[in-house]
Parts: sequence; structure tokens; C-alpha cells
Amino acid sequence: MRWHYIPVLMLLLAFLAMPGAAQGVKYLYGSPDLSATIAGTNEFAPGAETGLTVVISNSGLNTHKIVGSSLVTPDDQPNTAKLVTAALKSGDAPFTIKTDPQFLSDIRGGAAATATFNVKVKDSAEPGTYVLPLELTYTYLREAEEYGSDLLRYNYQKKTVTLPLEVRVTPDLQVEVLDIRTESLNVGTEGYVYLTLRNAGHDTANNAIAKITRNGASPLIPTDGSAYIGRFEPGDTVDVKFKVSVANSAEPQSYPLDVAVTYEDYEGDTVTSRSTTIGLPVGGKIAFEIVSPKLTLSPGSKGVLEVTYKNTGDAPVYNAQARISAVDPFTSSDDTAYLGDLARGETATARFEVNIDGDATVKEYGIDSEIRYRDALDNSKISDTMKVTVALKPREGTIFTNPVFLIVIAAVIIGAGYYIFVYRKKR
Repeated sequence: MRWHYIPVLMLLLAFLAMPGAAQGVKYLYGSPDLSATIAGTNEFAPGAETGLTVVISNSGLNTHKIVGSSLVTPDDQPNTAKLVTAALKSGDAPFTIKTDPQFLSDIRGGAAATATFNVKVKDSAEPGTYVLPLELTYTYLREAEEYGSDLLRYNYQKKTVTLPLEVRVTPDLQVEVLDIRTESLNVGTEGYVYLTLRNAGHDTANNAIAKITRNGASPLIPTDGSAYIGRFEPGDTVDVKFKVSVANSAEPQSYPLDVAVTYEDYEGDTVTSRSTTIGLPVGGKIAFEIVSPKLTLSPGSKGVLEVTYKNTGDAPVYNAQARISAVDPFTSSDDTAYLGDLARGETATARFEVNIDGDATVKEYGIDSEIRYRDALDNSKISDTMKVTVALKPREGTIFTNPVFLIVIAAVIIGAGYYIFVYRKKR
């Protein structure tokens, strides 16, 4: 052992011999240092409603530490933000904050926590950069001091900091429906929808395409739901035309339909505007009714069925043709009749020649009948089945069918034959 190490060893032994040496912390100083960032995009379109997630980080350090206490190290650290509450505010930004302040508990130094706020951008928001103030309130251990050999006092301090969160409102296209017109939109048919659209937003749309889509379980189903617009600048108006089918299950009332525009935005990305829901009135179903009286025929005869049909629906029909389905005891070689165009409430009469079997049962029959027609869009349609009521009754007796008359005639014929025979024999 070299002698020049002896003083160092003696100092080390003396330090180790000190009671409670280096067993705890006598004084501890520091503070939290909070910052906030938005997780994900900070760009939002007018009218958008979304969850904005904020990451709150604590980069605070403990800056002073004096050791040599006989006490244990304090439980809390000065750089820990305790009982943190986060409150997002709109400030001057065109945002509505729908989430109350959130309690985040403690954030240790070097750690982070997240808070999500439901925000909505106002429909009228103009493009630009805005600041949302994030207010953080917390408590931290300002200092821990030793008193005597068995007491440690904590001094806490409450603090509020406001951190700026930068958000951006992007230009967008907002669809405003200025006028709605319909043509031949009836239950069970197809019709046209005419719309006048306005770009009420701030973005110039390139290669814009107006589209209509079904709203939930609405009976309005687009069959030709796209219309090309092209360049669609803010404030521009355009007229578009669509074809829509109405389900047979619909009732005569208004139903919803969604309207939007797909386009290339200011960055060249293909986007779709927020949908606008409109209501379209639907007329009643096209229907027919037989208004002619019950027809009467006899077994073994040939007759004509004159059937009068009435358009009882809410729309005109074109090139209407009536048809019967003749079944036993009826037969027909002429089962179709032309009715022509029928306006609402108009009638037309069809004539069908039928033959009735001679052994047909005398009773009332219902012969199926239907009308094939074209609607206002020249679609071929077939009506619901209607019953043509025909009563078969026996023929009423006449002089030629009376048995007594027939016996008399027979007697006359026999008598005349006998007289001629006798007269010729005498000659």
C-alpha cells in the first residue's frame, strides 16, 4: 500500500461513520414543465365535428437536491404535475368545444398523458389558422424541507398555465340546395328530380360531380344519381337532373334524399362535401278500377265483355292496353283491347269476345284482368290484377224453346205429312 492513499481512506471512513449519512434527501427543488401537441391532423373543414386528441407532456426536472438527511426521500417529486385538469377553450376560433374540462391525475417528469375533446367547426368558418387555448391547472411540490430529525414538511403550489394549440380551417365546398322540382315521382314508378345547387363554401371545386344517395331506408332509390358539373367556384349555381325510383311500399308523402358533390380540392385531392338532406314529395300509386256493371251471359253462348276501366291513380298513363285471362268455362281468341292514353280520372271501355262452355255451372265468375301501360318516362308497367265479374244465368224461355210449342209444331208436321200422303194416294 502506498502511503499517499492514507488521507483519502481516512476521509472516506470518517464520512461512513457519520450517523444517517446519505440515507435521504434533506432539500429537494424543481418544477413541472408542461407542453401540449395535437395528435393527428390539426386541419378541419367547416362543419366538421370530430374528436381532437391532445398529448400533454411533462419535461420538468428536479434542479436542486441536498443529501445527508437522516430521513427517507420524499414521496412526491417536485417535477411531478399533480391533480392535472385540462380545459380546452375556443378563444377567438370558430370552434365549439363540446367536452367539459377533464381530470388527468398526475403526470410525472418525463411522462405524458392524453385528453380527447369533442369539437365542432362552425359551418360559417372561414379558412385560416386559429389558436385553441388549452388551460392546464395542476399542483406540484414546490419544496420539501427537513425539520429536526424526524419531520419533513411538504410545500405545495397550485399553478395554471395556458398553452396554445394551433388549428387550421381548410377551404371546402358547401352544397346549398336553392330549388327542388320533381316530375312523375309516384309510388312504384321512376321520376325525375331537378335541383339548383350553389357552392356556399370557400373552395373552388374542379371536376365536380353532383351525386344523390339513398337516405337510410328511404323508398327513394337513385337509378341515375350522378351529374357532371366541372369547375364549381364559390358562389356559383348550377342546375342538375337525376332519375329516382320509388319503391312500391312507399306512401304518398315526402321522403329524404342526400345530396353531395365529389370534387378535386385546392390541393388536388379528391374529396366529397358534406351531404345535404332534402325532402322530395311522392305522389300516389298509379292504379285502375273497373267501373262497369256486372256482366251477364249464358252457358253455351258467345258474348262480348264490355269492361270500363278508370285511371284512379295520381298520374297519367300512355298507350294502355287491357287484357283478360280467360279460363274454364271461358275461352277467348281476342283477349286484348287498346285503351290509349288515360289522364287522371279518365275512363276507357274495352271489348272482349268470349265463348262459354255449354255445360258451364250457373254462378258468378271473376275473370282476371290487368292493364299494361307506359308511364311518363316511357317505362313499361303492369297494373295490379282486377276482377271482371261475370254472372252465368240460364237462357230465358222463348216460343222456340217452349216444349208445348215444339209438340204442336211436331204435330203439325206429322199431320201435314199424313195429308200429303193420303192426297197423293187418292190421285
